[in-house]
Amino acid sequence: MSNHHKAMIQKVLKRDGRTVDFNFTKIEEAIRKAMHQTQHGIDAVLAAKIAEKIYKSGGDLMSVESIQDAVEFELMKSTRKEVAKVFIAYRNARSVARRAKTKDIFLEIIEAKSSDVTRENANMNADTPAGMMMKFASETTKPFVDDYLLSEEIKLAIKKGYIHVHDKDYYPTKSLTCVQHPLDKILKKGFVAGHAESRPAKRIETASIQGCISLETAQNEMHGGQAIPAIDFYFAPFVRTTYIEEVKVLENLYGLDFSHLYDIAISDFIVKEVASMEKEERILQHAVNRIAIPVHQAMEAFIHNCNTVHSRGGNQVVFSSINYGTDTSAEGRCVIRELLKCTYEGIGKSATAIFPIQIWKKKRGVNYLPEDPNYDLYQLAAKVSARRFFPNFLNMDATYNYHPKWNSEDPQRYLYEIATMGCRTRVFENRFGEKTSIGRGNLSFSTINIVGLAIESMSEPTLEKKLEVFFLRLNEMLELTAKQLHERLEFQKTALAKQFPLLMSCLWNGVEDLGQDDTIEKVINQGTLGIGFIGLAECLIALTGHHHGESEEAQQIGLKIIGHMKERADEFSERYQHNYSVLATPAEGLAGRFTRMDQKRYGVIPGVTDKEYYTNSNHVPVYYKCSVKHKAMIEAPYHDLTRGGHIFYVELDGDATHNPDAIYRVVDLMDRLNMGYGSINHNRNRCLDCGYEDASDDLMVCPQCGSANLDKLQRITGYLVGTTDRWNNAKLAELRDRVRHD
Repeated sequence: MSNHHKAMIQKVLKRDGRTVDFNFTKIEEAIRKAMHQTQHGIDAVLAAKIAEKIYKSGGDLMSVESIQDAVEFELMKSTRKEVAKVFIAYRNARSVARRAKTKDIFLEIIEAKSSDVTRENANMNADTPAGMMMKFASETTKPFVDDYLLSEEIKLAIKKGYIHVHDKDYYPTKSLTCVQHPLDKILKKGFVAGHAESRPAKRIETASIQGCISLETAQNEMHGGQAIPAIDFYFAPFVRTTYIEEVKVLENLYGLDFSHLYDIAISDFIVKEVASMEKEERILQHAVNRIAIPVHQAMEAFIHNCNTVHSRGGNQVVFSSINYGTDTSAEGRCVIRELLKCTYEGIGKSATAIFPIQIWKKKRGVNYLPEDPNYDLYQLAAKVSARRFFPNFLNMDATYNYHPKWNSEDPQRYLYEIATMGCRTRVFENRFGEKTSIGRGNLSFSTINIVGLAIESMSEPTLEKKLEVFFLRLNEMLELTAKQLHERLEFQKTALAKQFPLLMSCLWNGVEDLGQDDTIEKVINQGTLGIGFIGLAECLIALTGHHHGESEEAQQIGLKIIGHMKERADEFSERYQHNYSVLATPAEGLAGRFTRMDQKRYGVIPGVTDKEYYTNSNHVPVYYKCSVKHKAMIEAPYHDLTRGGHIFYVELDGDATHNPDAIYRVVDLMDRLNMGYGSINHNRNRCLDCGYEDASDDLMVCPQCGSANLDKLQRITGYLVGTTDRWNNAKLAELRDRVRHD
């Protein structure tokens, strides 16, 4: 009967926003099911009659809800009103079922349960009211994105666990991921934040505050982190202006003119005893001595503010990074020195500062060799890192970090063009403007589950055939990911400049000519799109039986896989005319999500899905015992292939606090092996009551106050977390599996 009717209703609008062809039999079937639950049974003639009436009376397009309303109406008019009641009850039950998942998620948030929902981001406190509001918004926004902003093929790939779209909850806001702040613009010209206008800075203390405000304000306009690419260069001029003000204080004190000292060359701002100095030298040194205090206080305030000033509705401190180490001027060296000293001292009760993530920019001829002008500060940086985990180390001597203008007449000017984000994000190459990190950032990124693709290839009889199937599937997912990132960028570029008042007025490259009501389309292409991956180790085990840390064959296949991804990213850059790059994904919540999906789909596979997490990006598995050198040799070649971001880390064996030589050895490895970015982990216990810290392996009770309220400071991906209470189950499982490297 249903096949010979000429449809009056051509299309049906489903609840998820899709339109599908009208299916007459679905109405009949729904009515029959309701009739079957009544004592009078099924009346096929009545069911067909009601379906046909709705069918012929409907318009070209009807929603599912409108069709169901019409069924209820017709049943109530018929002699089978009891069927209408059953139909209504079933309809209500389905509505409740659709809301049940949201209800369960909301209850987890409301009850402050420690779950993968509330512990998705260890830097976010989802237990506070503001944190709860953000999670409520996040969990209800993601389905909207699925229903209205993603294409069917992308949505299917996400549902099956092949692709993950990062920061999907921020998708509708059109926000970008991150940016490296050109802080000199703000400090020299001032800016408007909220309802107040900030004048240009004059003293170092003001520059410090404005630097933090810039990070905080931009954090509210973006869904990723904020970075300063060269804080030493940016703050240095304000050391000099503060020094001049101190000289003027001495002029007033002595009633003499010392203006000739304003611009005098100063070799270094080192505190010295003045008693034995001649008058002119004593005045100069006295002014220099007075500078150390405000610079130290300014750096102390900057670190303190980065750990206490909240953004994003008061829920999260700014996910901030700072790069430094290459300014060889006296003023720049002063900034670096006092910043490192403050970091070493700690904050509060001598606690390690979680933010900003600090990054030492290692450069031959500047700060790496004993004869380099900033070598003494490198030594201090190693000492600080040995105690406080930071700074991490960016290798500016890596071949892919080379800036052609370093050979120009003014190479110092370009030493701050290359920088990185603390978690690992790297933005440098640019097809649509100047090659620089400054004023640019990542637009968005998505990650491919290469483990799942490898599992699907395991049934093939030979390795050659497995790889053939794997690369076929990988290419399919690469095409989908590139398309999805392009579609998201097309959506992002429709945003108006006024939606990002600080970012699109003074931070992003090329915004000088943007009007408030202009779209950001003509400047957005300066950013990058990241194609990420997770679980190379498990992927290789699925394909070869071994991971790359234990098999040279697996290592060569791993390099082939990631090298292929880079080649495809370059192809996508040409095809779509965007800056695509491969990112060694800093998986946090995703580390467990993909694993759970694959366990459910494929079962427990030894070495592949038998843990709660997949290994982060291209790292050697955390449970694999090997030397620092071996780990470095395996992971080093991937850095050149993952120019969207990468990190090398080691777990040092023993107490590194008084062993800066261990830091030197790791940086030397990075230098020899052409690695781009690295960090050093070591054991650090902290008493949450009195602040006592040590490096004991199994400290259970604080030896200073007797408290058992202890925490182990750890690096979760590229950044530190003050308490593991905010880690999700997958990352906690990974933490338990970590072994030290010899």
